Amino acid sequence: MDEKYSIKLFDEYKIRTKWDSEIEDYYYSVIDVIAVLTESKRPRKYWSDLKSKLKHEGSEVSENIGQLKMLSPDGKMRLTDVATTGRKVISRRNSKTPKFLDE
Repeated sequence: MDEKYSIKLFDEYKIRTKWDSEIEDYYYSVIDVIAVLTESKRPRKYWSDLKSKLKHEGSEVSENIGQLKMLSPDGKMRLTDVATTGRKVISRRNSKTPKFLDE
């Protein structure tokens, strides 16, 4: 598997990505995408609270999210939640919650 890590820029935000040649798609850091879309000062906390809420409401969010090691702000490789461009991060059934990534 040919894997390439990179950083995509969206306005002034950085989104960590990893290319997977087997599936021919990028994995995106969910926390980084949430930081861009919500402009939250604490995107990890936002994502943690959102996952808990979605799980309580019966969403299948955990089936759509994987974990990969990506370079963290402290320079270490750490596990982070990721999704590909072909996966939905948030189920459409939850109309109160914004859709972050779509097919």
